[in-house]
Amino acid sequence: MILKEKFRNKKIILASNSPRRKQFLTDLGVTFSIQPANVNEEYPSFLKGKDIALYIAEQKASVFSNIADDEIIITCDTVVWIDDTSLEKPQNKEDALQMLQKLSGKTHEVISAVCIKSKEKEMLFSDTTFVTFNQLSTEDILFYIETYQPYDKAGAYGIQEWIGLVGIEKINGSYTNVVGMPMEKLYKNLNAF
Repeated sequence: MILKEKFRNKKIILASNSPRRKQFLTDLGVTFSIQPANVNEEYPSFLKGKDIALYIAEQKASVFSNIADDEIIITCDTVVWIDDTSLEKPQNKEDALQMLQKLSGKTHEVISAVCIKSKEKEMLFSDTTFVTFNQLSTEDILFYIETYQPYDKAGAYGIQEWIGLVGIEKINGSYTNVVGMPMEKLYKNLNAF
């Protein structure tokens, strides 16, 4: 059954300000509203990779405690993981430069975790995509940072932007996951929810 029909009598709430996640849900054809979950995105230091994304997605869902019978909450978090380190959103130009230099010429993991929550139940899942960057020149990195200001993106880049066109050698896994939400898994899991 098409999601639009299945959720005709439900109110889907996307708990994110991300324009990319908003566009994905719009493209999926579901009607939804936006109600960002403003949480501290710190996590216990012992968590690694996928567990960080799962933890933060669940923390975002925990903000919604009084869920109405007809509401479904969707939260998401994306982590860029390389060399046993999580690359958060860059604080400034220097931070973004260091992150992109770290990613240059290497393969890293992009892990997105999603939590779907209703009054009765909660479903938590994640997806991992391996992204390989070409060797990037400092000139290219600085052009990208100055032109695209990637300060709202984990790892300081958006695959859908200029750097994705010129700098990414290959990806192994879901493209939408790298953009910020694993849509294939979300569609499947919403249908099963």
